[in-house]
Amino acid sequence: MKRNYYIFSSGKLIRKDNTLYFEPGESSEPEEVNDTEEIEVDDESVTENDAEEREPARLPRKPIPVEDIDSIYCYGELKFNTKFLNFLARKEIILHLFNYYGYYTSSFYPREPYLSGRLLVEQVKRHLDKEARLEIAKKFIIGAAENIKKNLQYYNGRDKDLSYFIDKAEEAIRKIPDCRDVQELMGVEGNLRSDYYMAWNLIVNPEINFEKREKRPPSNPINALISFGNSLVYTVVLSEIYRTQLNPLISYLHEPGERRFSLALDIAEVFKPLLADRIIFSLLNKNQIQEKHFSKELNKCYLTEDGRKIFLKEFDEKLKTTIKHRQLKRNVSYRHLIRLECYKLIKHIIGEKEYKPFTIWW
Repeated sequence: MKRNYYIFSSGKLIRKDNTLYFEPGESSEPEEVNDTEEIEVDDESVTENDAEEREPARLPRKPIPVEDIDSIYCYGELKFNTKFLNFLARKEIILHLFNYYGYYTSSFYPREPYLSGRLLVEQVKRHLDKEARLEIAKKFIIGAAENIKKNLQYYNGRDKDLSYFIDKAEEAIRKIPDCRDVQELMGVEGNLRSDYYMAWNLIVNPEINFEKREKRPPSNPINALISFGNSLVYTVVLSEIYRTQLNPLISYLHEPGERRFSLALDIAEVFKPLLADRIIFSLLNKNQIQEKHFSKELNKCYLTEDGRKIFLKEFDEKLKTTIKHRQLKRNVSYRHLIRLECYKLIKHIIGEKEYKPFTIWW
């Protein structure tokens, strides 16, 4: 299975033949995040001849086979040249960029390797058809709502009474089929999540006093965790869309816009309760994430580098977790569930089989 690689500190990533070598900088040696590696990139990707002319590295280079890389996550201040990006493009490696605060900013998305003119035409048709678009958008929200309810049911009875919030989730689910347009649907989804976030005060053992969701910027630790976790889900979904024939710009729930892959936002709604929320609950309830793992500046709150590493370790473990698929009758990873979701959406778009969103069944 291919892995994600995370970049935090200084160093160089040097290409030689079909292998990338990490050369540690003077300041620090790369640390390991479980099965993943922290690698650093400077402004040069050198050829074999260039590498031979350079002075020997003070620390041994670590070979990183290109075939082992799925995506690279950049949290440091990095520079790239066009040779490096062209190499990533040829190897179909996506590069996700995050700013100083750890918030997602953009992705280097190589040209799609699996193009389908027919699917693109059908994607656009379904977006332009209001009823067809609303039908798909409803499925995304139904999947998100059912998974939110599953989270509430999971924690209900564990010395907590979440019956009120479960009832509110069920009420929202009943309203979804009657929504007349995407705006009304988004309103139902917004109310659902507002009630859900209020339940976090009961789900999380440490007192958090979480009142409302704030995104730009997050003003407290819980909002910072949600923003960080959601951005990771978005990037993983985007990477999985890239491995299919879907066009990430044509969406149904979120409006297609500039500088964002809106279909990844759509599908991410279904998986955020499983991949982001459950990790947050676990990290807080086990005291793995504490007050010391956050930095605050004016009205901003964000995870420190140590906090991000803790979260990323758990996130990678979650992606590799396997579950026996009820239809396939074999074990699949949580990450592969996202790929399967893309395939199901494709079948719906081309009229082969109605799309049914992923819902947690365990």
